[in-house]
Amino acid sequence: MKSNLITKRDTAILLQTISTRWKMELPKIKNLKVHQITDDAQLVTGEGIKILKIGEEYLPFLSETSMLEKFPHVMVDMGAVKFMCNGANVMRPGIKSHSDFERNSITCIVEESQYKFLAVGKSMVSSDELESMEKGEVVKNLHYISDKFWDIGKTIHD
Repeated sequence: MKSNLITKRDTAILLQTISTRWKMELPKIKNLKVHQITDDAQLVTGEGIKILKIGEEYLPFLSETSMLEKFPHVMVDMGAVKFMCNGANVMRPGIKSHSDFERNSITCIVEESQYKFLAVGKSMVSSDELESMEKGEVVKNLHYISDKFWDIGKTIHD
């Protein structure tokens, strides 16, 4: 795996891009490292931050609980846990509760007993639409515990 330290200018541009997409302020970091995981996936790390880039999508890395807590979430029942950890999308019947979110927003998937983050995905509907649904896909699962990124990410420390 190739890892590069990116310039301060590129770091500022990248943080601004992510900040805009996530609609939140990110901490000012001087140095970011980019770790090439696969052809279309990178892990961006810096002081107190780990961001997974898959294609054009930037996702908070699952080990970064304080960052994950800033995103909207859906809480799934215990029956859905093993499916989430195998990469399944979140289906309406498995959702116990949720916060407010818009369609196409980064959404975290949390399990109901320990409130642990299981996955990060992109919402396919808004929370308002979710209310009137009885079945169907709600969140597309993009990064989950035990996926290839999770295993590699645990070995990368700044």
